[in-house]
Amino acid sequence: MAEIIDILLAEDEPSLGLIIKESLETRNFQVHLAKDGKEAFELYKSIDPKLLVLDVMMPKKDGFTLAKEIREEDETIPIIFLTAKSQTQDVVEGFTIGGNDYLKKPFSMEELIVRINNLLQRTRIQKKAEIISVGAYTFNFPKQQLQFKEEEPSLLTHREAHLLFHLIKNKNQVLDRSLILKKLWGDDDFFNGRSMDVFITKLRKKLKKDESIQIINVRGYGYKLIC
Repeated sequence: MAEIIDILLAEDEPSLGLIIKESLETRNFQVHLAKDGKEAFELYKSIDPKLLVLDVMMPKKDGFTLAKEIREEDETIPIIFLTAKSQTQDVVEGFTIGGNDYLKKPFSMEELIVRINNLLQRTRIQKKAEIISVGAYTFNFPKQQLQFKEEEPSLLTHREAHLLFHLIKNKNQVLDRSLILKKLWGDDDFFNGRSMDVFITKLRKKLKKDESIQIINVRGYGYKLIC
């Protein structure tokens, strides 16, 4: 018998919320539906969801604010934002807060289901991954921690950890920009590309204590981690 996976859905449009809930529950998901951000946070504390699907524009508490509060409780739970907003800064803000995926309305249920399954699969892989050395750093992928020598480890976001994992696994080779965007962001469009550039900049800052490590931009192809 297939495992039933709990998902917290926060959506203030009643009809859309019901459609998503019913569709996901035909795929072995148990969906806990909240109509606003405040209710969603209370629901989050009372259940043990494996993934969150959050509308950005909600009454009482918007999705970004809700995600910030949840990230203080759990740095690793996957978060998908649903929104009609399409400005680049909105997309970047969502990922910077700690979102793992960003789906623009209107969307197909099949696309949402594929993205949910991809995130859950990446989370399972993350839990099985081993600790990796890169230069003078130790990268604990399961815990999303990056440690320089004997210093206190710094905590990475879910997306930072996965991007660094793929860079290290392809060390001294070009990491194809389009492929990694599709794998981690779900699409290689302009907005996601800008978001990835922000995360690359963040990783460069986090790795700057070891001068032998570089993340270089290979124009027209992608990125290469040199160590």
